[in-house]
Amino acid sequence: MNSFERFHNRLHGLPVDRPPNFDIMMTFAAHFIGQPLSRYYLDYRVLAEANQAVQQAFDLDLLQAISDPYREASDMGLEVEFPEDGLPVSKKPLVVAPEDLSKVRVPNPSTSRRMSDRLEAIRAMKSHSAGQVPVMGWVEGALAEAADLRGVNNTFVDLYERPQWLLDLLEHCVEVEIAFARLQVEAGADIIGLGDAVCSQISPRMYRRFALPYERRIFDAVHQAGSVARLHICGNTTRLLPDMAQCGADIVDLDWMVGFGQAAEIFGTGPAPCGNFDPVAVMFQGTPDMVYESVRHCLRVGGARSFVMAGCEIPDGTPHENLRAQAQALVEYGGAYGT
Repeated sequence: MNSFERFHNRLHGLPVDRPPNFDIMMTFAAHFIGQPLSRYYLDYRVLAEANQAVQQAFDLDLLQAISDPYREASDMGLEVEFPEDGLPVSKKPLVVAPEDLSKVRVPNPSTSRRMSDRLEAIRAMKSHSAGQVPVMGWVEGALAEAADLRGVNNTFVDLYERPQWLLDLLEHCVEVEIAFARLQVEAGADIIGLGDAVCSQISPRMYRRFALPYERRIFDAVHQAGSVARLHICGNTTRLLPDMAQCGADIVDLDWMVGFGQAAEIFGTGPAPCGNFDPVAVMFQGTPDMVYESVRHCLRVGGARSFVMAGCEIPDGTPHENLRAQAQALVEYGGAYGT
C-alpha cells in the first residue's frame, strides 16, 4: 500500500497496512539536507528536495509545501527579513493604524514572489510523487493572516475596540487565501492545510465570530476545487473542540495539550483527529521508547480514522532514532492489530 492509498483509506475508515505518519517538518527538513533556512523559505527547489528527503528517510506519508507563515503577508506588502540561517522576521506591522488598510495589496498568487514559489514547489512535488504520496499545500487562516499584517497584540485589541473594522480586514484576507488555496489545488495539492495559530488564544465566542466562518469559507473552496482540507491550530484548543468539529475540515490537528481521545469522541464521524504527542518533551528530548509508547497511546485512543503526528512541527535537531521509533510503532501497530 502506498502513502496515497494509506491516506485515502484511513480518512474514509477503510483498512490500511499501518496508520499514516503526518508529521510536519520545516526547519528540520532544511537542515536534514544541509541547506540554510533562507534557501528553504525562498527557493522552491530546496523546499521540494528537503521534503522529499525526509519523507523517504522517515516514512512520512505526505510531501508538504509548508515553510513559514509569511508567504501571503509578504506578497500583500509586509516587510519580512530572512536571515541566512534563521527564522523569518517581521519587525513592523503593515497595518499600523486602521486607516492603513489601503496599504494591503491584493496579490496574484500566480505571479507574486512568494506565493508563486509555493505553487512551483507543489508542481515539483507532484511530479516527483507520481501519485504515490499525497502533496499538501498550505494557507493561513484569515485571523492568523490579519495578525501577521497587523501584529498579534494589535489584533487582539481590535477584537474588543474595533470589531467591525477587523471584520473588514478579515474579509480582505479570506479572499486572498481562497484564491491561493484554489491555485494550489490546481497545481496538484491533494491536501490544503490551514494554519490559524492565534485561535488558541481567544475564547470560543470570539472564535465563532472572527475565525470559524472564514475557515469554513476557505475549506468550502478547497472542497469545491477537489482537495482535502486540514486544520492546524497550535496550542491548547480544548475549549474550541466542539466548534472546530464544525469547521468543514476533513482532518483536524491537535497539539499535545489536548486530550486526543476526548477530541476523537467530540469529532465522532466528523473530521479525523491528527496528533498528538509532545514534539519537545517526547520527540525532541525523549527516548525512542518514549516515542514508541506515545504513538501507540495516540492510536489506542484516537479511533480507526486517526492520523499520527507530533502535536506540532518536528523540532530542528530531533534525534533520528526517535523519528524511526515513530515509524516502527506505526508499522508494528498495524501488523498487530490490523487497521
